Amino acid sequence: MHESHPSRQLLVLPDRDTAEEVAADVVRRWPELGEPELVREALAGEDDAEDAQWLVVLTRPGDAWADALLTALDALAAAHDGWREDA
Repeated sequence: MHESHPSRQLLVLPDRDTAEEVAADVVRRWPELGEPELVREALAGEDDAEDAQWLVVLTRPGDAWADALLTALDALAAAHDGWREDA
């Protein structure tokens, strides 16, 4: 049985430069995903602008996330000191 995944996936990364690099890599490797959105997310309870994570938001209609693609996105995020989350 194929597990269903939400239509949005988040790649959580440590800084803006890394998020921009990963977003460009996603566009190059998987153009069918379209243009990712970059979002700055302040860490809970932190006021310092340096204490933020950057999200690469990937949106796909329906349950079109193949397990192989999610595994590749996990590896890409991990290679840049980040991780993937279902949204």
